Amino acid sequence: MASTTRRPNQTDIAARLGVSVSTVSRALANEEGISEAVRRDVQRMARTMGYRSKHMPGLRAMDRRVVALVPFANATGGLSSFYVSILDAMRSEARACGLDLDVRVISERTVNLDLIDRHVKEAGAGAVLLAGIDATDELAVWCREQDVHAVLVNGSDPLMRISSVAPANFYGAYMATKHLLSSGHRKILHYTYGDRPTILERRRGFLTAMADVPGSEAVLVCGEDRTHLELLSDIAGRKHDATALFCWNDIAAVEIMEGIKGGLASAGQGFSIIGFDDLPLAAMTSPRLTTIRVDREAIGRGAIRLLSHQLEGETAIQQMEIGVSLVVGGTVHVIA
Repeated sequence: MASTTRRPNQTDIAARLGVSVSTVSRALANEEGISEAVRRDVQRMARTMGYRSKHMPGLRAMDRRVVALVPFANATGGLSSFYVSILDAMRSEARACGLDLDVRVISERTVNLDLIDRHVKEAGAGAVLLAGIDATDELAVWCREQDVHAVLVNGSDPLMRISSVAPANFYGAYMATKHLLSSGHRKILHYTYGDRPTILERRRGFLTAMADVPGSEAVLVCGEDRTHLELLSDIAGRKHDATALFCWNDIAAVEIMEGIKGGLASAGQGFSIIGFDDLPLAAMTSPRLTTIRVDREAIGRGAIRLLSHQLEGETAIQQMEIGVSLVVGGTVHVIA
């Protein structure tokens, strides 16, 4: 039986926008006398409705070009193994989706809208992937006005202005804290840092798990206020009298572990440490660090798929969470 679904035409686009068919035709053909705002609206609606014709020269080629921006510290610092896995998966998925992906490492100190705009224009891209870069009002307005599709990679936007993909940070932190609680710990430190939405979700997961257990006591230690060495000093001096520590990532957890093993702090028998991310570093410690595993390849694949859906006409803001799992090592001890 033949399909009765017909392809949208210029009349349909005109009706959706409340403009004349002539305006639609001239905007799609890039004729003079049409404002840039109207031209963008018409071309955006044409893509959303799945309209394709010779009247849209160069548009599909531009839609296939995507630029991924990775802050310098993420690409070369301690988190490099985290983002390398994501980028490898993004490249592979982009090829499968027929997208032309241009990865660019940028200076973390100058991640602003002007820099993002310049790279997008240099790449001739119609879409951008922002790795570890958070949403702002200015960025959201720019995406809308410039008709640039964007996805936050390992980020989230609580105001739902830009689509994103990230690990399940709340549930991962909840899982980590529950593991410590089930091992008998009742006074637990959470070493956190910064106010990125992803990190705040980890903080919220920790506090929620602690609130579930009567008699437990949560202690927040912020990296902006205390350095690793100062935290080690607190642990050595029994300042908080805690028996366990949940760190915001594996790097911090390993540094604290090594500080204790190196004699910078005496944590006491049964002191437990758990991290987050399951970086390669976590498997190199002795004993192996207990941590939360993040499927970084799935983050990369998910980011490309979200972006591909946008390029195919999806207009809804979407937030994709990638599931996490507990990796049991030897750094969590059962106490009576």
